Amino acid sequence: MKRRVLVLGLDAAPPELLFKKFLDELPNLSELIKSGIHAPMRSCHPPITIPAWMVMMTGKSPGRLGLYGFRHRKPGSYAEYYIANSLSIKEPAVWDIAGKQGLKSCLVSIPPSYPPKPVNGWLISCFITPSAQNPYTYPRPLKLEIQKLVGDYIFDVEFRTEQRHKLLRELYEMTAQHFKVINYLAEHKPWDFFMFVEIGLDRVQHAFWKFFDPEHHLYVPNSEFATVIEDYYKFLDQKIGELLKKAGDNLAVIVVSDHGAKRMKGAFCINQWLAEEGLLALKKPEQVVDLEKAKVDWEKTIAWGWGGYYARIFLNVKGREPKGVIPPEDYESMRDEIADRIKGICDEQGRPMKNIVLKPEEIYPVLNGDPPDLMVYFDDLYWRSAGTVGHPSIYLPENDKGPDDAVHSFHGVFAVTDMEGSLPKMELSEISILDIAPTILKLLGLEVPEDLEGRPLSQVS
Repeated sequence: MKRRVLVLGLDAAPPELLFKKFLDELPNLSELIKSGIHAPMRSCHPPITIPAWMVMMTGKSPGRLGLYGFRHRKPGSYAEYYIANSLSIKEPAVWDIAGKQGLKSCLVSIPPSYPPKPVNGWLISCFITPSAQNPYTYPRPLKLEIQKLVGDYIFDVEFRTEQRHKLLRELYEMTAQHFKVINYLAEHKPWDFFMFVEIGLDRVQHAFWKFFDPEHHLYVPNSEFATVIEDYYKFLDQKIGELLKKAGDNLAVIVVSDHGAKRMKGAFCINQWLAEEGLLALKKPEQVVDLEKAKVDWEKTIAWGWGGYYARIFLNVKGREPKGVIPPEDYESMRDEIADRIKGICDEQGRPMKNIVLKPEEIYPVLNGDPPDLMVYFDDLYWRSAGTVGHPSIYLPENDKGPDDAVHSFHGVFAVTDMEGSLPKMELSEISILDIAPTILKLLGLEVPEDLEGRPLSQVS
């Protein structure tokens, strides 16, 4: 009987919490982690949900996929952008390779999977789905089964909110519903590969981190929300235990996250800083506003940036941008100068920040799509990038897009165990996100394509 593979995707689970702080309170996850191989998993550049899950499932870098985040700048435009979705993925994922060999897959909420694309099996799309009124399954009739089971499928919650009691109710409702659907598919569909991603873990960490972490600059001691994150991990553990009882035998189980999480120190206003440095020209002083709505004098602007978990810096190059000012022959020297200035930025107390500035072509073996000119991680990702202008300071204590307590970190989690006990019990120092797709293929008994950028774990057979 062929081995099947079940992947438990826990969005943003960091090793510091799952492998250490909460592990003894999670009997099911603890058993999975301790009974096989586990390691911190080094995520991709950038370590964010899109592109990380698809990097993981294709074994290809963001550069090859042409995915550098949720949104991407349209070439030759200053303000226009497009949102990455499933149609942006041109490389085959694990389930595509398995499907060609006749193996069936059940896929639930793996970003980005909207609009739903054909698979050899069953698919429910992810949190970028506009609403349950849209087609969100493959095959299409599966939607009727889901509606009969749970009503309208919940794809996400609004987590940047001060209404935290309401958020908690919605988080638990969403997660309980997801597992009801997952259990149904696991029991009623014949599958060789099953994978889901629970986005709720990412959301609860973003919304409640300052209530449990004394090192957070906005820490709230003795809060009623102090145990919310731990309680949610326990709830997930319970649901995973229920799923494992229904998943059957001859099974390898993988626990994995796309990146980690940690406390947020603040948000750095990249465009305001560029303006103060004489690199971005505003026609008039602005109230707090997105750069896309600000009065920018593009004919005098050298560079501008985007906000998010990391900053994307774009240079205004003659012949490339409509009102470019940098001669092409000066592009590299100007890019280096801006990178050096960013590396020298200090925090609001004058302390050096560990700013990491990357050139896309130097970190990716292939560069497709629409990459930025520079990629910036402020203070080793502890600071978000704020793209808005008009603030009284370039340092914001909170996210400019709403309440948010956490940022991403470079290391997620990975654990694999064979329910038949054939894998060794061991802890590795680190694995790469690129190694997971080839490892899954090896577990399924499939040949690993040569163009994958990672390698299967040698301990897995």
